[in-house]
Amino acid sequence: MKIGFIGLGHMGAGMVANLLRAGHDVTVYNRTRARAEPLASKGATIASDISEACRGDAVFTMLANDDAVRRVVFGDKGVLASLSPGAVHISSSTISIALAEDLERAHGNAGQLYISAPVFGRPDVAAAGNLFVVAAGPGAAIGKVSELLDAIGQRTFVVSETPKSANLIKLSGNFLIASVFETLGEAMALVDKAGIDRHGYLEILTSTLFGAPVYKTYGGLVADRKFEPAGFAAPLGHKDIRLVLAAADSLDVPMPVAGLLHDRFLALGAAGGNHLDWSAVGALPARDAGTFVFPQAVSKGVGKP
Repeated sequence: MKIGFIGLGHMGAGMVANLLRAGHDVTVYNRTRARAEPLASKGATIASDISEACRGDAVFTMLANDDAVRRVVFGDKGVLASLSPGAVHISSSTISIALAEDLERAHGNAGQLYISAPVFGRPDVAAAGNLFVVAAGPGAAIGKVSELLDAIGQRTFVVSETPKSANLIKLSGNFLIASVFETLGEAMALVDKAGIDRHGYLEILTSTLFGAPVYKTYGGLVADRKFEPAGFAAPLGHKDIRLVLAAADSLDVPMPVAGLLHDRFLALGAAGGNHLDWSAVGALPARDAGTFVFPQAVSKGVGKP
């Protein structure tokens, strides 16, 4: 298929590489052109503006937040103004429920197709083509781009004909991941302060009742206290928790743990940790217990136990 791809961050670049390997004709656009240039050697065409990436059968957007998506879609010569009738916008960004509703309505009015297809997986998983895709939208639209979704992921879960459903599932999943950072961090701080090796403790957990990938992958980062380079930066995690709380508010669903996580991300930022991976929230309990100092914050006199 002839497609476009907008947004070439840690996730987008890997997704494009897999689309190219699957034989698709991909035109890429990124606000910073340097991020697009390595993909040209793999066969991608670099667009000079957004509209050039919207001349095919479909276009992906994989962007950081609602504001970035709004600029790309609704801006001058943006996706909405440039995509052909009947072509599909595949939004893989983690965005608000409200924006997903706006995108569905705007594309429908323009005679275009829209699906939400956020993904679960870190950048290394994206590069390997092993993402899990959560897709929602009209069946005809999903069917039209199913081979594209297959190229970027190991499995696609089609959950609804209403696009925002996929976004809610993605947000709820990220909330659960962040909850693991906090609870695992608290448990690890407890045993660590008692003199029990936290790596050995993690091995016990992941070899018995907690063998899920989230405990193995993120548990290793928390145990190692290795939060750089950030696969998913802390401010993005904080953004997702805010979106979860907004969705919960709209549905009258109390989520007290999400409120706690909002404050924990604030605390991480106050400790100078906004450049770290979002799993650094899992180190806050150790800091609170007086057994860890965020190295980047020492010179500022912040984050000391």
